[in-house]
Amino acid sequence: MLMMTTAIHPVQAQESPKEEDFFRIARISSPEGTLLEVGGLCTLPNGDLGIATRRGDIYIVENPTSRQPYFRKVASGLHEVLGLAWKDGSLYCAQRGELTKLTDTNMDGKIDRFETVYAWPLSGHYHEYSFGPVLAPDGSFFVSGNVAFGNEEWWRGESRVPWRGWMMHISADGQMEPWATGFRSPCGLGIIDGELFYTENQGDWMGSGALVHVKKGSFVGHPAGLRWTNLPNSPVKLTTEELYSKVDPRYRKDANGRAIKPENVENEKFVTLFDMKKYFPEVQLPAVWLPHGVLGISNSQVVTIPDGAFGPFAKQVLVGDQGQSKIMRVFLEKVNGEYQGAAWDFRSGFQSGVLRLAWAKDGSLFVGETNRGWGSAGDANQGLQRLVWNNRVPFEMRTVSARPDGFDITFTQPVDKKYAEDLASYQVESFTYKYHPVYGSPTVNTEKLTIKGVKVAADGMSARIIVNGLRRYYIHKLSLTGIRSQEGSYSLVHPDAYYTLNNIPEGTSLAMSEVSTKNSAKMPALESKVSGKPGPAAKAEPAKAPTLAQIQPLLNKYTCSSCHNADKKQVGPGFKEVAKRNYSVAQILALIKNPKPENWPGYATPMPPMPQVPQADATKIAQWINSLK
Repeated sequence: MLMMTTAIHPVQAQESPKEEDFFRIARISSPEGTLLEVGGLCTLPNGDLGIATRRGDIYIVENPTSRQPYFRKVASGLHEVLGLAWKDGSLYCAQRGELTKLTDTNMDGKIDRFETVYAWPLSGHYHEYSFGPVLAPDGSFFVSGNVAFGNEEWWRGESRVPWRGWMMHISADGQMEPWATGFRSPCGLGIIDGELFYTENQGDWMGSGALVHVKKGSFVGHPAGLRWTNLPNSPVKLTTEELYSKVDPRYRKDANGRAIKPENVENEKFVTLFDMKKYFPEVQLPAVWLPHGVLGISNSQVVTIPDGAFGPFAKQVLVGDQGQSKIMRVFLEKVNGEYQGAAWDFRSGFQSGVLRLAWAKDGSLFVGETNRGWGSAGDANQGLQRLVWNNRVPFEMRTVSARPDGFDITFTQPVDKKYAEDLASYQVESFTYKYHPVYGSPTVNTEKLTIKGVKVAADGMSARIIVNGLRRYYIHKLSLTGIRSQEGSYSLVHPDAYYTLNNIPEGTSLAMSEVSTKNSAKMPALESKVSGKPGPAAKAEPAKAPTLAQIQPLLNKYTCSSCHNADKKQVGPGFKEVAKRNYSVAQILALIKNPKPENWPGYATPMPPMPQVPQADATKIAQWINSLK
């Protein structure tokens, strides 16, 4: 049972509220010399913490929330453990090639029985990670299988043996049924309201990361696993050939069976995953897109916030991110029987890549971390930390729900109506991603939408906005930069929400007579007075390289800042280190479109090709990099 006895009080007014003012990252002391490259976490019924490491060790931590937790190694020698669960007195973990049951039969504090529940094929490729298990409500298990990478193009996913790129459903007695396919790198599994969800990472065929509801027999986007749909126990009947017949001709297979890389990505006609669903009903669209470079770059564990934990966000979902060392928050709702919803940043600043999450009995959150082979924003290579809520309520959007004519936004504290009834306090734009074999996708078809009116609740706890031009199957970014709290007049901790609009609900739209149409942004700007006489001719100055302030929007737009920092190593080298190579602008342009991993042998995560970056923008980025010499 969660023990939360401190009274909940709103935080005092402050100029710039920060995440750390409400959620503290606490250190957990581990024995000297212990390498916690955490691959799995689970909380035992007595409150102890189970930890699995990528190096094959299993620990039980007694009193894990105390100042002096006791670490006990109970097993070692397992193979790349990337998940851990507790059931009926035993631990279960997904090793690279099997689901294993681990039991301490004589209760001496050591695992003495290792049982194979189910084993699956392996080709031996390094990228064939296996994730899980996650426990279904009936006590069965789900395990997901990563694809291998291609020999010629490292970033192209391949399924070399059965059930790579699949979700496997495994009974307690070791019977396996293939559940769904289309997975590329399905690191984060979770059960939400009794149903299976997972998080995907950006890559080939995957325009961005996302949280996806995994139904039996569904296809979630990556075609590698379709190779095995001809097997008699496959619940998916879609074939590779059928899928490719509906993809743009430039993405169809060549004579050797490989997807053809487009020559002109910049001006191509593109298709989306929704276009595929028009032809193939088994296509499962993301419930919530997690825009790449904004809400993470390598999405991981999925957990539901329990009652009593983290205040106003109970029953919502948290998603970890390995690459950006942070956690995001998701609100889900069902519209026309399908999940959709909104996502926000929640807490950044962890010491290493966030891979696994587990709830402590006191309502805090254990965070298991690693960055070996993947890279992360955190400086450490591994770690175990704890996220603790201090019982103060941050000023945030609590939920965003779709309405026939816009969105209904609820808040954690009352808003100042002076700002909330002003249309200039809100901005909405929508965009989507391409569905293609290129690594990732830029945002495409971006449109700024018009706010026509807003209705603020009498208690100031919600605002309903009328938005002109809602687009089904698009991500809608809501920016509430002008909203202020009623008490203290401070801004939202996270003013941007990303709502995935899979369905527009039916219902009654607001009448314009019910809403405020005040819009301070329409006030005419004061014109400066200028002399009618021509001044002296300006002297021509040499072109200057862009400044960081000028280039930062491009670095964010094309997700460069997700992997690169100006001054230091992040996932990739710092831009100043790149500048030392003395590449010409032309060379940098070529390397953006076709990176050479051998140029940076000390980095385990090669840069993907970025042909979607327009040459004009790539040139500005290159000029700025060279200015750092």
